Amino acid sequence: MPTLRTALLQSSGRLGDVAENLKALDEAAERAAQGGAGLLVTSEMFLTGYALDLDAVPGYAEPHDGDSARAIADIARRHGLAVLYGYPERDGETVYNSAQLIGRDGSSLANYRKTHLFGCFEQDAFTPGDTPVVQAELDGIRIGIMICYDVEFPENVRSHALAGTDLLLVPTAQMHPFQFVAEHVVPVRAFENQMYVAYVNRTGPEGEFEFVGLSCLASPDGTTRTRAGRGEEMVFGEVDPALLGASRENNPYLRDRRPGLYASLV
Repeated sequence: MPTLRTALLQSSGRLGDVAENLKALDEAAERAAQGGAGLLVTSEMFLTGYALDLDAVPGYAEPHDGDSARAIADIARRHGLAVLYGYPERDGETVYNSAQLIGRDGSSLANYRKTHLFGCFEQDAFTPGDTPVVQAELDGIRIGIMICYDVEFPENVRSHALAGTDLLLVPTAQMHPFQFVAEHVVPVRAFENQMYVAYVNRTGPEGEFEFVGLSCLASPDGTTRTRAGRGEEMVFGEVDPALLGASRENNPYLRDRRPGLYASLV
């Protein structure tokens, strides 16, 4: 099975300017496709920016099949690659912090609602999702989706491992002083759960936050295949099914589990 070349777009875009962020996404998709990528992953709340005024969030929220989703579907079709983007999602009167995966043909492959909301802003602005494992298939690779804080809960990622996720996409808004998550926690999650993890961050100051960048593609063999710095950039990494299979064969974590001992976790 061929590798899936994945582009990680480390960018904060423009706060509150959806049209400009869609334009930036179109330009990024063109660069990603020219670089041979079959998948482009953006940061948490890429569509609108993260540090919105609390009262403004409902006005920016869109349904999963709304105008911006259709615009991104057109971007995916024109450039011939799948796109994962973060956005505020409206479902009736309820607003979620969501991420949607659009396929090369413009179809929606998966839509995920963040289950673990971080801090007062998110807890006041959004309703938590209640579906921990959301997956899709892309080029024979089973893709899972989480958002930022979700990946810091080991049970969450282990649920994906047990469901067969090969590549976990984690758009994030990781802020100072928690950069150790990008540097250390994410690679450990990839190793202990035997999967690739694409962790894609915002960067620079935005409102009261200072985002730290350091986006990465962590590998099941314990290595980091690509790592961004602190500024805006796009980096590429290969998701290799052959390496994944060999790593799973050699690593006994999932085979040696004793679930009967873990009842107290739930």
